[in-house]
Order: sequence, then C-alpha cells, then structure tokens
Amino acid sequence: MAEIEALPEPSARLVPEPLPAVSLVVPVFNEESTLEEVYRRSVRALESVGKPYEIIVVDDGSTDGTWALVERLNADDANVRAVRLKRNFGQHPAMHAGLTRARGDIVVTMDGDLQNSPADLPKLIAAVDTGADVASGRRAARDDSWGRTLPSKLVNGMLRRFTGVRIADFGCAFNAYSRSAIEPVLGVIGKQKFTKALVLSAGASVVEVELEHRAREGRSRYGPLRLLRLALHVLAGFWPQPIQWAGVLLGALCSLLAAAAGVWGLAFWILNDDFPGLLFLSGLVLGVLAVQGFILALVGEYLGRIQRDVEGRPLYTIDQELE
Repeated sequence: MAEIEALPEPSARLVPEPLPAVSLVVPVFNEESTLEEVYRRSVRALESVGKPYEIIVVDDGSTDGTWALVERLNADDANVRAVRLKRNFGQHPAMHAGLTRARGDIVVTMDGDLQNSPADLPKLIAAVDTGADVASGRRAARDDSWGRTLPSKLVNGMLRRFTGVRIADFGCAFNAYSRSAIEPVLGVIGKQKFTKALVLSAGASVVEVELEHRAREGRSRYGPLRLLRLALHVLAGFWPQPIQWAGVLLGALCSLLAAAAGVWGLAFWILNDDFPGLLFLSGLVLGVLAVQGFILALVGEYLGRIQRDVEGRPLYTIDQELE
C-alpha cells in the first residue's frame, strides 16, 4: 500500500499577522537614557488597552547609543519597528517618517523624553474610539520654566486665532488621531510644522484630554531663537495674506507716530519756541526699521519654502529600517 504523504505544517512566518489597531509613533534624538523606560511603560499601557499594536521608533540621526538600543528592542519584540534617518532632520520630518509607516486605525504620537507619561495612552486611545478624529493632549500643571511657557502661550494664541480651533495646547506632541483624519494632510506634514494644527484646520473633530507633564531632564532643544523662528513659521503657514496685514499695520503705525510727533512737536514749539526734531525723527526711523525687519523675516520664511519646493529636496533620507 502506498504511503500517504502528509503536507508539511505551514511555517509560522508564512501566516499573515493581523494588522495593528493602534500605532504608536515615537521620534527620538539622543534619548538613550530614557528610551528603554518609555518602551516599558508604553508596552504596559498598550497591553492594558487590549488591542493589537505596533511601536514605530524613528531615530532622527542620534549620535549616542540610541540606535543600538532600538535594534535590541526590535530584536526582542516583534511589535517594535524602527527607522533610522541619515542625519538630524528635525522632529516634524521624523514624525512624517513614522506616520507614513503606521498601519493602525488609531495613530498616537509621543516624544521619547518622558515629559509625558505613557500611562496616559489608554485615555487618548479611548477618546478616538468614542468618535473623535483627534484626541488632543493638554499638559496639565505644566512643569516648565517661564522661558518655555511664555513663548508657548504666544504661539498657542496665534494658532487659535489663525485656525479658528479653540484648544488650549497646540504644542503638545502627545496626541491620538484616527487614520481618516491623518491621511488627507499626510503630504504636508513635515514640510509644515504643527501636525495637530494641520489636521484640525482640515475640519477634524477634536476632544481635549488632560495629561500628566514633567520638566525635561537636561537642556531644552527649544531656545529663544528657535521659538522665534517657530512663531514666524506659524505666521507664514497659518495666517492668510500676512504681508498685506503687515503693510496695513506698518502704514497705521507710521501714521500714528507721525501725527503724534507733529502734535507734540507743535505744542513744544509753541510753549518753548524750540522743536526737538532730531529726537522724534530718530524714534520714527527706528520704529519703521523694526517693522521692516519683521516683514523681511516673514518674506524670508516664504522664500525658504519656495526654494525647498522648487528644488524638490526630500524631507529626509533613510539610513536603515527594521521591520
């Protein structure tokens, strides 16, 4: 009797794995000291949600041992995917690299410095599960110096004014998005900062979720000059027709200064028979120059964007990718 040949058991590697329901995107830059703790807390929080998940770590050109740690996490945990950029391109291009690779219906973005607690992940995921397009993190009792919080309040106020979206904290990177809210603006993310503002300005519904917050260990990467450039970016990216408005402001300001100088000078001339023309002329010239400097800075932002689009430079280049 012929022996019946049994078919071999299929290899586990050939069985398609279910797509994750939640994708956690974590851009990192020189976060060797905190990344492993971020990973442990994130896994604990994601496991409690009870949905299949993936963690996508994007190494934005770290120069310490961050990538070696990422490789080890990837080798030990099949849920960890990783991308390494060839150099430091910045937080928002790194965020784009992670978002384009996210496969979950809910995509969560989080920094790797432990300023926000991964234990808050279930709250953000639940907010999107209940129907919101965006669960916007709001840093409660923010533990930062006034040098960081004051410029942040200014930028938040500008974004509320220009986008028409009344949320408290545009700058918090710890947010959850539905896939349907992210996909329409994916081509702009990275070129334009403030991913949350882009998604919300496209009409996505939002609910704010209060999160824990702690001060960053070590020196912040957002110094005064970088925060000023960020404010200019907001003006150029979210304020329609800023040059026209700046021109109106310049004209009105100069008109008021000229009228004030004329009235004051006339009164001083009548009362003292001596008009201090050079003093008021100097103040007027300095005021005009200050406003012109602001306009030139804004024009420079526009020219930089036009140059990048014309040259077609890539947002980033990939050095290595771990699946």
